[in-house]
Amino acid sequence: MKIVTTNIGEKKEVNWKGKTVTTGIFKYAVDKPIFLDIEEVKEDAICDREHHGGVLQAVYGYSLKHYAYFKELYPDLNFEMGMFGENLTLDDLDEKKIHQGDTFKVGETILEATVQRNPCMKLGIRFNDMKIVKQFWNTTFCGVYFKVLKTGLVKAGDVFEQIKACPENPTIANLYIAKRAAKGI
Repeated sequence: MKIVTTNIGEKKEVNWKGKTVTTGIFKYAVDKPIFLDIEEVKEDAICDREHHGGVLQAVYGYSLKHYAYFKELYPDLNFEMGMFGENLTLDDLDEKKIHQGDTFKVGETILEATVQRNPCMKLGIRFNDMKIVKQFWNTTFCGVYFKVLKTGLVKAGDVFEQIKACPENPTIANLYIAKRAAKGI
């Protein structure tokens, strides 16, 4: 697994159905290393601290392979790296193989897989279609939140080297499926 792009976003206000919504989901690829800190990615806007950022959700990773599935559903949409609000677009992140607690050395950092990403209406705003939220829930393509155990810089091309495996813990996909069931989706 390696980083294809590093992505950050700015605080953006959008008009959605007559309401002003503030979001940081509009991420874009940057051609420079990004600094992964304890509670956030430096220079990346987090507008909803209740659901994003913090120790357990400091960095969000998403698989480039998942893009193909959603491109079929939205063929007219201009897909850019960071489309799902991820800080790290990875070549082959598999939520069915990553367990909670699995730890990776990447760039200068050490990251620990913590939880799944649950979609919210801001993903619908990014896609300009609220159907994406349910479509996202109906997959296991949720991406992975990481805790930063050692801060530092990462860049495109950096490899995720697994340094600790926790097969006794649930996979990120299993956490996502359990969350979906608990929500009655």
